[in-house]
Amino acid sequence: MDHASQSKSSAIAIFYRSTVGKKMIMAVTGFILVGFVIVHMVSNLLVFQGPGKLDAYAAFLRSTGELLWLARGILLLAVILHIDAAWQLSRRSQASRPQDYKKRVPQVSTWGARTMRWGGVLLLLFIVFHLLHFTFGRVHPDYPGFHHATVTHNVMVGFTSLPVVIFYEVAMIALGLHFYHGIAAMVMSLGGNHPGYTPMLRKAATAIAILTALGFMSVPLAVYFGWIQ
Repeated sequence: MDHASQSKSSAIAIFYRSTVGKKMIMAVTGFILVGFVIVHMVSNLLVFQGPGKLDAYAAFLRSTGELLWLARGILLLAVILHIDAAWQLSRRSQASRPQDYKKRVPQVSTWGARTMRWGGVLLLLFIVFHLLHFTFGRVHPDYPGFHHATVTHNVMVGFTSLPVVIFYEVAMIALGLHFYHGIAAMVMSLGGNHPGYTPMLRKAATAIAILTALGFMSVPLAVYFGWIQ
């Protein structure tokens, strides 16, 4: 490896280990994950249009073949980098203040900001459960009747359990809070902090957070209470 390549690799490594680098990694991976979550939420709402729509959409995704696996790989990498950056930034924050305040009095921070850590942990647990529930079917109440081609059937059976529905609802509230703080923080990390449009950014983040959370929450509730036949 020549000197120029070594210098470039060293600069990338220094940037990756820096606090600024970690925040930018969180921002970029956050945008990828937010985009996926919104698309996923909208596609879930197809269940309200009847079994044919959601099953057809799932069949279309499977038909993309290698593109689908590429997207899954990008999402998995984004999740890993996002969690790693969040974990390291959290540890640095704690290390900079080894002795916590005797009494915390939140002044400027929002609920979203104050719940980012536990909310992130809850969402990680939810992702694992959700994959086991609807991707692999291992905790699905209809297993081994679970089948990837019958998505609407899987959804209708999967939300017959009240504890599962409650867990989904709580997790989606955590998702909304995560989006509420995270979207604005991502834009600011990429240099988008400006007095002129920061208030509008926060309003947009609030709207996206609420609509996304409500969209996801509507499906389990509609299935459990029989609003979808």
